Amino acid sequence: MFVFSGESGAGKTVAAKYIMGYISKVSGGGAKVQHVKEIILQSNPLLEAFGNAKTVRNNNSSRFGKYFEIQFSRGGEPDGGKISNFLLEKSRVVNQNENERSFHIFYQLIDGCTPQQKEDLGIMTPDYYYYLNQSGTYKVDGTNDSKDFQETMVHIFFIFFKLSCQIMCLLSNTLRTVQLCIDIFYPAFNPVLAFPAYLLGIDQNRLQEKLTSRKMDSKWGGKSETIDVTLNREQANYTRDALSKALYARLFDYLVEAINKAMQKPIEELSVGVLDIYGFEIFQRNGFEQFCINFVNEKLQQIFIELTLKAEQEEYVQEGIKWTPIEYFNNKIVCDLIENKLNPPGIMSVLDDVCATMHAKGDGADMTLLQKLQAAVGTHEHFNNWNSGFVIHHYAGKVSYDICGFCERNRDVLFPDLIELMQSSQFDFIRSLFPENLNTDKKGRPTTASSKIKRQANELVSTLMKCTPHYIRCIKPNETKRPKDWEESRAKHQVEYLGLRENIRVRRAGFAYRRIFQKFLQRYAIITAETWPCWRGAEQQGVLHLLRSVNMDTDQYQMGRTKVFIKNPESLFLLEEMRERKFDTFARTIQKAWRKYIARRKYEQMREEASDILYNFKERRRNSINRNFVGDYLGMEERPELRQFMAKRERVDFADSVNKFDRRFKSIKRDLILSPKSIYLIGREAIKKGPEKGQIKEVLKRKLDIGSVRSISLSTRQDDFFILHENEYDSLLESTFKTEFLSLLCKRYEEQTRSKLSLSFSDRLEFRVKKEGWGGGGMRVVVFQTGQTDLAVIKPGGKTLTISIGDGLPKTSRGHQNGAAQFARAGAQQHHQPQQQREATYSTPMKNPPPSNALPKLGSQKNPRGSRLAQNQSTNLDFLNVPDQGMSGSINQRPPPAPSSRPKPQPRPQGPRCRALYQYFGQDVDEISFDVNDIIDLINEDQSGWWRGRIHGKEGLFPGNYVEKI
Repeated sequence: MFVFSGESGAGKTVAAKYIMGYISKVSGGGAKVQHVKEIILQSNPLLEAFGNAKTVRNNNSSRFGKYFEIQFSRGGEPDGGKISNFLLEKSRVVNQNENERSFHIFYQLIDGCTPQQKEDLGIMTPDYYYYLNQSGTYKVDGTNDSKDFQETMVHIFFIFFKLSCQIMCLLSNTLRTVQLCIDIFYPAFNPVLAFPAYLLGIDQNRLQEKLTSRKMDSKWGGKSETIDVTLNREQANYTRDALSKALYARLFDYLVEAINKAMQKPIEELSVGVLDIYGFEIFQRNGFEQFCINFVNEKLQQIFIELTLKAEQEEYVQEGIKWTPIEYFNNKIVCDLIENKLNPPGIMSVLDDVCATMHAKGDGADMTLLQKLQAAVGTHEHFNNWNSGFVIHHYAGKVSYDICGFCERNRDVLFPDLIELMQSSQFDFIRSLFPENLNTDKKGRPTTASSKIKRQANELVSTLMKCTPHYIRCIKPNETKRPKDWEESRAKHQVEYLGLRENIRVRRAGFAYRRIFQKFLQRYAIITAETWPCWRGAEQQGVLHLLRSVNMDTDQYQMGRTKVFIKNPESLFLLEEMRERKFDTFARTIQKAWRKYIARRKYEQMREEASDILYNFKERRRNSINRNFVGDYLGMEERPELRQFMAKRERVDFADSVNKFDRRFKSIKRDLILSPKSIYLIGREAIKKGPEKGQIKEVLKRKLDIGSVRSISLSTRQDDFFILHENEYDSLLESTFKTEFLSLLCKRYEEQTRSKLSLSFSDRLEFRVKKEGWGGGGMRVVVFQTGQTDLAVIKPGGKTLTISIGDGLPKTSRGHQNGAAQFARAGAQQHHQPQQQREATYSTPMKNPPPSNALPKLGSQKNPRGSRLAQNQSTNLDFLNVPDQGMSGSINQRPPPAPSSRPKPQPRPQGPRCRALYQYFGQDVDEISFDVNDIIDLINEDQSGWWRGRIHGKEGLFPGNYVEKI
């Protein structure tokens, strides 16, 4: 529960609205929950219009207390609510002090009604009504009553629908009724009653009768009879005011009840309460209303003391905690002074006794009350009297109360005659406001205003004692009602009487945090391995273990009988930080596993999409169908000589060294780079002039926007050739990783153009060559035919290039979904079979590639690959193989050495050897590392480009283009 307290105008109502608005914003829910949230938000301005008024200290002062209970489901959704209203200042309807107004709704009704509505309801200007012109104040700075009326009507329509007209009639009648007092005893009085009777739907003659007389039951000699008593002027005025106050108060209760019905739920589960009640009031003239308001605030202050200051110190004693007691003022003595029944009787009890003995006239009743108070509580240390009233020493200071009007306002009696009159109305709405059963016998004294207030205050206290209260103290900075105006002395006084100093001193002298052992262990068990997931031992020892594990000083905590007490918040923050670190570690572990899963799923999806591009159109290579996709095979992060041609921070989707064929079908090495927007072809040329003459430098040969690509042409066989068609001229390329490149290109093309990239498959392909000089560009033809091996054999002839290649896997072949797992298992098996050939893939980009101007050509490798084909198929490791880059046909067998007649040299190590041209660091456990000029014993040359060798007693894989044979 949130309890707002502070002076009138300190901002309690606004703060309460913020909390209810926050709860409504952060909670979700379906249609029912949204409906409840709308009612919560719509009810606030509606109740403010009917329950707030301008006072001397606050232009929008709440003149009623409100306890708003927001009910939640088990899932934390607000699915119900209930409003309890306390202490409506209904006397404000008939009387206001100087520079004050009645309730906002009257002025909104007068200014906001249309001309037709004013005519129908008989609405005049504010100064016409006696109930409104007593104070002479009709306007409030910064308030537009006409605009506020339109907003109020929106809220009324939302909640009450068809009753808005009757509510307006009732409000108008409340203003009209007071005019009756002027001519109540004149012959022309009867016509004045016509319009109020019309608005209330009652008989005009009966209204006159009930306002000028009443029935009184008389008992004599065991018999009872009913007599009609004619009222004098003072009694008639009292009857008139009583009817007006009853109409308005019951209308307000009806609004609250209707709102509750709209939010009602059958079962109460969880709830959050918001108590917004008018604050402590000290005016220049303080009457009965201020006495009641300040009494309720005294009760709230008593609860604050009971639940915080007193309860906390008593808890230390019960738990055996050593600490320094703090003295504070316990205002129970002031509450007893006001509400005690006997020994001695309190002020309210004396007031009720005086009101019970009042007769027709109230003259002298107030002075009688003052005399009896002097006799009953005159010696009380918190009570003093003066000529026109009395003084009470409240917790907020001394308040002087003017005794005038106390008895009259406390009586609050509505005669049965008026109830009977209202029950005769032809309007169901009016009759529903007076549901009393007048046939039942009434015994005892009629209830008074003070007895009702005392009962409501005690009910409120009982509700508070069942909750866990959270106090929000509102400090009023000034009396000028202006922003950025600070009165230090006033703010300091409020801090003192609200008990904030004592509360802070208790907190400082005591312990900021306390928790029973079991809950403490449950929250912080995760900090240590001994306590997580379950501590096996005494709970107190588990708590001590946790405190010592974070090296908390012994003077920062004490162990009670059932709870642990921690002195400073910083010590608690240390525990929370250690707990958060543990959760952060676990969260990172979960996050890592989840990202790994997502990446694997995305990777498999990407491979599947790549396979779909060629599915049913092109044969697949045995050694590449299950190859892992890497993307950057050139290590672009460490290749500034290649990055210079790209935009700053441009992403690299794919990078690889490919073969490009010119118009004469001559193969030229190019670096193919794909970014989200462009395709780059980078070559190398020797510098012919200048100080760098003879050096090899990178040159941008071609740059294409992805959107300018018209189509891609491929054969239906297992080769690596494809043609990139563009508006100016085409490019014939060969890439081992064509499938990966095409999948990424298709994806980027679709993102840019919102259309699919055209792919064509045929064994006869045509492409346009670049126009050079005076010669035309012309067309070139590539023909594919069946060969004998998996290696492509090219044969240029004029303008036609013939490529022969053996049959590959069927066009409907797909890669294994668990290719990565198979790769891991196969790698583990090969550690136990060192003599068996191992087919590897590129798993990560090379961290230290050789200089770009001296890249070793893979075609210079002299090891035949065809002899290994049968063995590869027999070992069932096809999915590990990566086809060789470059032209087939450029690899030849090394001729055998010529015989020599020289004497045989000393025996050398068996097998060939090679010398390292570049430094290489092993990327995995099955790779070896070496420096420049290191000699490596060569065990096996594999067609994938990864060779197996031995150095420094360690055997492993290494890239073949980093070494040269010796």
